[in-house]
Amino acid sequence: MTQKSFYATGKRKSAIAKVYLKEGQQEWTVNKRNFDDYFTRESLKMLIQQPLEITGKKGLLSFDISVSGGGIAGQAGAIKHGISKALIVYDPDLRAPLKKAGFLTRDSRVKERKKYGQPGARKRFQFSKR
Repeated sequence: MTQKSFYATGKRKSAIAKVYLKEGQQEWTVNKRNFDDYFTRESLKMLIQQPLEITGKKGLLSFDISVSGGGIAGQAGAIKHGISKALIVYDPDLRAPLKKAGFLTRDSRVKERKKYGQPGARKRFQFSKR
């Protein structure tokens, strides 16, 4: 029997997560490492597993995740977004509770670029009339 694999991409700020979902016992790998070794903060683990708790799929699915860019919190948000999108590919009926919880909205805040002739993105040199 072949296992079906479902894929989705999650993003938050500058972090991008590729999420592969499979049915079966709960096995989590993040960048070819164990989930608990990659995410040591308990708050981030809870954040990532929120979509599974809302849909009632906690402990039923396994994930293979590769994530890059951003910091550890941004990567956790990207994984949460990717898991939510993968759950919709897995079962389209789960869209309503995930949408209501706001897990399908991408956090698009990224660092603003530095402008030429200025010291930073928003900072300006001091104005002097004379």
